[in-house]
Amino acid sequence: MKVIMLQDGRRVRVIERDLKPPERIAGEGLMPGGYLKLIELGLEDCVDEIDAQRILGYVLYKDGKDATIAFPLEKFQPHVAGRNFHNGRFVQRLRDKAASLHNVSLEQGTVTSLLEENGTVKGVHYKNKSGEMLTAYAPLTIVCDGGFSNLRRSLCYPKVDIPSYFVGLILNNCKLPHANFGALIVADPSPMVLYPISSTEMRCLVDVPSQNVPSVSNGEMAHYLKTLVAPKIPPEFHTAFVSAIENNIKIMPNKVMAAAPNPTPGALLMGDAFNMRHPITGGGMTVAVSDVVLVRDLLRPLHNLHDASAVCKYLESFYTLRKPMASTINTLANVLHKVFSATSDPAMKDMQEACFGYLRLGGIYANGLSGLISGLYPRPLSLAFHFLAIATYGVGRLLLPFPSPKRIRSGAKLLWVGISIKRFIF
Repeated sequence: MKVIMLQDGRRVRVIERDLKPPERIAGEGLMPGGYLKLIELGLEDCVDEIDAQRILGYVLYKDGKDATIAFPLEKFQPHVAGRNFHNGRFVQRLRDKAASLHNVSLEQGTVTSLLEENGTVKGVHYKNKSGEMLTAYAPLTIVCDGGFSNLRRSLCYPKVDIPSYFVGLILNNCKLPHANFGALIVADPSPMVLYPISSTEMRCLVDVPSQNVPSVSNGEMAHYLKTLVAPKIPPEFHTAFVSAIENNIKIMPNKVMAAAPNPTPGALLMGDAFNMRHPITGGGMTVAVSDVVLVRDLLRPLHNLHDASAVCKYLESFYTLRKPMASTINTLANVLHKVFSATSDPAMKDMQEACFGYLRLGGIYANGLSGLISGLYPRPLSLAFHFLAIATYGVGRLLLPFPSPKRIRSGAKLLWVGISIKRFIF
């Protein structure tokens, strides 16, 4: 966001808690739709020279079978694809881009609170690198302090859920079976996501339910990964997975928070501080970059930001304009995590089988969902159609070859799950 404001000729003061390259197991990829948004911002070179890897889709693995989700890239230039990378390298490229522009002040410091007067945000109080308490003033304060935000309380109505945790490993010098395709392994007890983040490293994220997270410090997590997860890993990278367990294991909570803004004059909340979805589909960065494009376009005609109330009212359109991309990717991520997680609910197991079978049909069925996952065609109505189609397909599988009272009951429950998902989208 800071780079875009600078490109529009505004003076920008950036206060970041830490200017060292972050070491995260999130924010490691852009879907093709996100990459196109990066091009709109003129920042596509920020994925150059960081060993970023092209991603053309994902392959789902379940019970020895697979289903390919190829991004629908036929109508785009050859360079358009997803990108996976080390988050810290990408962030540093963005910082370097900001530092190369004029009218920027980049400072390391910890923002402790917003400066408010009569309901209007006038700036922030922060502690600089030396420990001094200082105040920065601005007509517009953009707050994007991440999923652990301590500033969002007055800017939205936060309701954070943590359905699971990701256990992150780096697998060295191994390749996925399908070049330029990530992998989603649907297994009990934990689904897993794998994707390359450099030419020699592959990220592995193991999803662990929140109610049962083993301890890393006493070795329980390593035991869990070796005894329960490793047997479900495809043989091509089983050895690399077991070796990675002996190295650094990282854990992060998978937070879900719906966007519930409290429009406040003088401030705008963005990023994970504002809205989070389950990261199983890797769509968070795509939503974030899409939001930046929208805010850039909204702010561009405004030459004076000092009328805080008028600017606040004007920026309320941002919450409507972001819905096609954000609601499509958010809903798809949250629902797919729920569907592909281990469950004892027969209806959800049937939905899991239906979703996997639907994707294996290929053609318009798989292409429709991949267009939504990729951020290339963010259409909530299309998402509703596909989930209802998956439920209908699942009911047909249950009733054939001969319907019985038990199968009819199971089909009715499955259809209700599909309808519930459709209602959830709206």
